Amino acid sequence: MHPNPIFRQSPQERNIAFARDRSFGILAVSGADGPLLSHIPFLLNDTATQAELHLVRSNPIIRGLDGPVPARIAVSGPDSYISPDWYGIDHQVPTWNYVAVHLIGQLRPAPEIDFHDLLDRQSALFEERLAPKRPWTSAKMTDGVMEKMMRAIVPCVFEIDRIDGTWKLNQNKPEAARSGAADHVGDAGLGMETAALSDLMRDP
Repeated sequence: MHPNPIFRQSPQERNIAFARDRSFGILAVSGADGPLLSHIPFLLNDTATQAELHLVRSNPIIRGLDGPVPARIAVSGPDSYISPDWYGIDHQVPTWNYVAVHLIGQLRPAPEIDFHDLLDRQSALFEERLAPKRPWTSAKMTDGVMEKMMRAIVPCVFEIDRIDGTWKLNQNKPEAARSGAADHVGDAGLGMETAALSDLMRDP
């Protein structure tokens, strides 16, 4: 996360809304041989104090998860390389603009939760975004098949202690320079979701 405070002044509500809208990130924990990472969808609760998720049973994170362990979920947003030529002012250097929110806390296995219900709620979150498509539900599966497949994955709970957000959108540049860079990002940016990043740069 960028240390410059000007990129970290977004209200916490904005960070939470961003993480909830994405509901997908990189889970990181420390392993015996170094960091362990897993790309995971998650469900953030109403108070943003807890996230529910699941991991495949063979995941190295699960093999070392006997109880709560310190962890982090990094949620990434739009990003792009920014050329100094785009600012229209002299003596600038290249940089990279991006949005990222980190959930910091403790990960633990959660055998006590209704795992089938968790999977149903998780799929419902994303299925409703596909409207007007008729939502998929686990009820469409043959009896016993879902239960068999669930034996291969493990439910987990992530208790959130802190949320950090970085919205690096050229807030440290004059408005005209930032807008000029936003024009180029939207047209020829080198990154992901550059049109969305361009919009954010215009109104950071």
